[in-house]
Amino acid sequence: MARFLRTQVSDLMRQIGVIPVFYHGKVDETIQIVDACYRGGARAIEFTNRGDFAHEVFTALSHHVRSTYTDLALGIGSIVDSGTTSLYLQLGADFIVSASLREDVALTCNRRKVLYAPGCGSLTEIGRAEELGCDIIKLFPGGTYGPGFVKAIRGPQPWTSIMPTGGVDITEANLTSWFKAGVSCVGIGSALVTKEIIKDQDWSLLQSRMGDVVGTVKRIRS
Repeated sequence: MARFLRTQVSDLMRQIGVIPVFYHGKVDETIQIVDACYRGGARAIEFTNRGDFAHEVFTALSHHVRSTYTDLALGIGSIVDSGTTSLYLQLGADFIVSASLREDVALTCNRRKVLYAPGCGSLTEIGRAEELGCDIIKLFPGGTYGPGFVKAIRGPQPWTSIMPTGGVDITEANLTSWFKAGVSCVGIGSALVTKEIIKDQDWSLLQSRMGDVVGTVKRIRS
């Protein structure tokens, strides 16, 4: 079961503003990635369901997070159906993310009061997601739509909380464009948790990058 109510998870996402997004198939290195991101300031992290036996890696990671951190929400992404949602909720996922809007996933999450962030690409999809109880809307692929889309959406719907993912960079210019447009938070994948960092097992560099991004977002908001 999730450790946090969906309102608590959405608060963590908004407060820090940055959600690292990654997949890796080795348990030990996955734990090192999460530890480095946490030390850098992350308080909500998305592990993606993209490889064979990903649930086994997530299980080990979930045990580690629960025994080590009291203030870290661990979510699972790339979810496409309610059955997989139920599996990961049983394994301790604190939030669920998908690339598209799945109403069956929304209903499953609502039964457990778990945050669900669906991928949406139109005002109609966003409106439907909010009707289904989704508090954080994932704009995906974010780079395709851009900050201008966010600004246009929040004109008629200033209450909408948007999290662009895919195409979000770690540069100050890119982050500024998103947050000035009105996003609540951003999901950052390979631009943050790079292949080179994983290959070199340079966890101190990952911690530094995470800290820099968190600091940049705080500075932009102030």
